[in-house]
Amino acid sequence: MTPGAPPGAGEGPAATPPAEVGWLLRDGDVLAAAEVASTPALRAKGLLGRSAYQGAMVLPKVRAVHTFGMRFAIDVAFCDRDLVVVDTATMRPWRIGLPRRRARSVIEAQAGAFDRWGVRVGDHLELR
Repeated sequence: MTPGAPPGAGEGPAATPPAEVGWLLRDGDVLAAAEVASTPALRAKGLLGRSAYQGAMVLPKVRAVHTFGMRFAIDVAFCDRDLVVVDTATMRPWRIGLPRRRARSVIEAQAGAFDRWGVRVGDHLELR
């Protein structure tokens, strides 16, 4: 492992690069730290293998998610091309979510986070 590199980075050809990290905002207000799963491998993994999660996981180019293998329930925001929330759901572990036709990305967070952050259908979110 390279000194200063995140765990798992550069540990052979199958190593998954770390997700991009930034902020999830609404109307200029920071809602949470955000990880952007910008590769197919990162999108496939999502929040799997974690026992809890304090931020937001952004899955671009995704219209539906599942919670097979998840250890906790999640809030899911389905967003259009401009990151406007078109639908939300809370999913318990071992469920399959139906795709949302207008969705072009998904934001996942631990269940209850959207209530705390006030995320609602129609919100225009932003990543920085």
